[in-house]
Amino acid sequence: MKKLSRRKFVKTTAVAAAGVYILPRFSIGQEGPPPNGRLNLAFIGAGGRGSANRQGLADENIVALCDVDLNRLNEALEEHPEAKGFRDFRVMLDKMGGQIDAVVVSTPDHIHFAAAMEAMRRGKHVFVEKPLAHNIWQCRTLKKAARHYKVITALGNQGHVTEGIRLVKEWVDADVLGDVTEVHAWFDGPEFGKKKYFRKPRRFPPRPEEVPDGLDWDLWLGPTKRRPYSRYYLPRFWRGWYDFGCGELGDWACHTLDAPFWSLDLGMPTEVNTTRRSRSAEGFVPKRSAISYQFPARGNKPPVTLNWFEGGLKPPNQPEWGLKKLPDSGMIMVGDKLSLMTGGRPNSPQLLPEHVWEDFRKNPPPETIPRIKGSHWNEWAQAVKGESPMPVSTFDYGAELTEMALLGVLAQRFNTRILWDTQKMRVTNHPDLNSYVKEPVRKGWEYGEEF
Repeated sequence: MKKLSRRKFVKTTAVAAAGVYILPRFSIGQEGPPPNGRLNLAFIGAGGRGSANRQGLADENIVALCDVDLNRLNEALEEHPEAKGFRDFRVMLDKMGGQIDAVVVSTPDHIHFAAAMEAMRRGKHVFVEKPLAHNIWQCRTLKKAARHYKVITALGNQGHVTEGIRLVKEWVDADVLGDVTEVHAWFDGPEFGKKKYFRKPRRFPPRPEEVPDGLDWDLWLGPTKRRPYSRYYLPRFWRGWYDFGCGELGDWACHTLDAPFWSLDLGMPTEVNTTRRSRSAEGFVPKRSAISYQFPARGNKPPVTLNWFEGGLKPPNQPEWGLKKLPDSGMIMVGDKLSLMTGGRPNSPQLLPEHVWEDFRKNPPPETIPRIKGSHWNEWAQAVKGESPMPVSTFDYGAELTEMALLGVLAQRFNTRILWDTQKMRVTNHPDLNSYVKEPVRKGWEYGEEF
């Protein structure tokens, strides 16, 4: 009873701000930790990030695997012969719901929402790869659903558990940078090619092809409209198609912009503008682009302009940064006292210029934010078991981080300037774009309308 009381106390304090108390539930219907100390996990998406997530959670009990590609599913089942395999995650959850504690979603972006909703409405705790969802309405609905079903959730932005992101926030809170009014972030992708994550067809739409053996193409399409199969969609090239993925910005903003979003309390922008963009076919990502976000003042924090560059574009290198050249990918927060730089993920932050950094390291501000031991996978699994507080990147946080990124994706997609009313969840200057804020879905894929 002492152990349970302590766990309850940790849980209660961790989610008090949200007004929600969550006591872990397990497949055998009891409260408290699973009897053998291991969670029964189901994975939706067996290859790609699914493989990495299985490795990250290898200490748990993998009881079910789901993938629309029978070849990938069988490869995963060879690694986990004790698990049961499925093509349709809805069937998996119906048949094995009583044996599953939690679900890991590692599908293409357009399936994240449906898979997470199906799991949560059955009371399953959920881990979802980034970006959290494919459109803004889905992000907000996932946040509501997680609270309603009282499940423990996590977004797979692993940088949010690191020492580096905590240092960034502690330095900002200690006024080391002064007032931050500019943020510059850049990423060297997207890279195109057969062995890359983006592949451009010779014609648009791509030429129809025969569906490969073992692939359930209709299930792969899920909520999106029907179209013929093409090798230019699979296995990983879906990121370049806005109907399925969110481009490089959607893929990396949850990493590269995590530190400024959290440490500066950015919230939602009021304006997002595409300032540069190479040509691309309708519905397909450009090779290069630049996006500018405008965030209003937050309390005593001044307005912030955040500039995103991709495809080899970078911000102008400023003399006061003391850098001979900018790295291929990175992020710089510009304050009126000092600037701060990280890589593509919020690891190993440093102050600019170098001589200031060397002096600062000798006497940094005190640590004020609890550190996370282990990976983001372990953090989530331990929270589900009741052995640690809530994950630091739950759907409450991840939905907002992803929404900010998706606003940039929307501006990039239509090469335009967006004025955003966050309270009404509407684009005010291009009403036609609101059909992409909440996208239409095929019959049978309607989820979340009750929220």
